[in-house]
Amino acid sequence: MGFTFVACCYILALILTAVLIFFVIYQIIAFDELKTDYKNPVDQCNSLNPLVLPEYLMHIFFCLLFLIGSEFMTVLLNAPLIAYHANRYMNRPVMSRPGLYDPTTIMNANELSRGQKEGWIKLAFYIISFFYYLYSMIYVLVSS
Repeated sequence: MGFTFVACCYILALILTAVLIFFVIYQIIAFDELKTDYKNPVDQCNSLNPLVLPEYLMHIFFCLLFLIGSEFMTVLLNAPLIAYHANRYMNRPVMSRPGLYDPTTIMNANELSRGQKEGWIKLAFYIISFFYYLYSMIYVLVSS
């Protein structure tokens, strides 16, 4: 039973995916608060926008570690979400600060619906990824 770089990558991915799950849950709750008019759009955007880049960078970081560790199947499983994140950030509204959410347009029904759908889909992806990383970590630890 050996502790390899790949096992370390999976352990780190498990921890970071747990953090990403909490980020996405916060995003889902924030969009629900906007939908029910519990919070105003400016405050909500000020709390959501600082989480965008850390989420993207964490995801890219452990995917790069998997690429270095030659875990190409794991990289391929994560590639669609990375491509979506890159596309979403490149086509974001013009703002003075980093982030995706603009207070003037976030209250549109389409934006709220899109934000909630995106949150639920990312939550499902991260939960499936979490269990995939857990299985892969155990497999790598047992097989080496």
